[in-house]
Amino acid sequence: MIEVTNLTFSYGRSTEPILKDLNLRIMVGEFVGLLGPNGSGKSTLLKLMSGILPPRSGKIVFHGKEISTMGRKEMARKVAVVPQESPIIFPFRVVEVVLMGRYPHLKGLTLEGKQDLVMVREAMELTDIRHLADRRITELSGGEKQRVIIARALVQQPELLLLDEPTTFLDIRHQMAIYDLLRGLNRREGLTMVGVMHDLNWAARYCRRLLLLKEGRVWCDGTPERVLRPENIWEVFQAEVDVRWDPGAEVPVIFPKVPGSVGARGR
Repeated sequence: MIEVTNLTFSYGRSTEPILKDLNLRIMVGEFVGLLGPNGSGKSTLLKLMSGILPPRSGKIVFHGKEISTMGRKEMARKVAVVPQESPIIFPFRVVEVVLMGRYPHLKGLTLEGKQDLVMVREAMELTDIRHLADRRITELSGGEKQRVIIARALVQQPELLLLDEPTTFLDIRHQMAIYDLLRGLNRREGLTMVGVMHDLNWAARYCRRLLLLKEGRVWCDGTPERVLRPENIWEVFQAEVDVRWDPGAEVPVIFPKVPGSVGARGR
């Protein structure tokens, strides 16, 4: 679906690039987790893949077409983004917020039609928020609001969903609910997803493929059991961990070594 070739990017006049000659491919139907320490370029990569930022050099090709040649509406019909936070200060009703996702598919000043409303209803059912349709977005909890934002992204009918730490500010129950929802959409609907994730255990449990970034480059790429090895985590995060196998979920589980997992090898 997406091919990134020799991608380099830096902010402003900075001579030190955030991403350096990065190469990767995302295949149709994958759920890929982006991992790495702060400053490794994860969120920047997502912004480049969504067309928000232009690359300094290199290219990003979406289904054979460079995204730098695609207009905003065309990109919005193919790629949707769920950010960490979506500040909405006006008291729109939930159904109105979800309906905003249909904008890329409307022509000129055309209003939403019957089919648009059907799609909104289906997206709200998928995300379990139909009962919130007439509630004000400003009245919702963090978990409810994030499900609204996901529903808005779904009615864009994207081929690719980009997730930038979508559960950062949620409690564990809401985190589980959001990731269960996303995994279900990936498996049932075949929706391709790429998500920035800080929690290695959530990434191992929900993503079939992980990309571990270090200093703007892909350090390791593969299954959770291949990527989440103690030596990789030490090399990238400078943290000593134990990695055990969860036979129920069939995924690796990360435990920090105590006492003092960070920098222990340097002592």
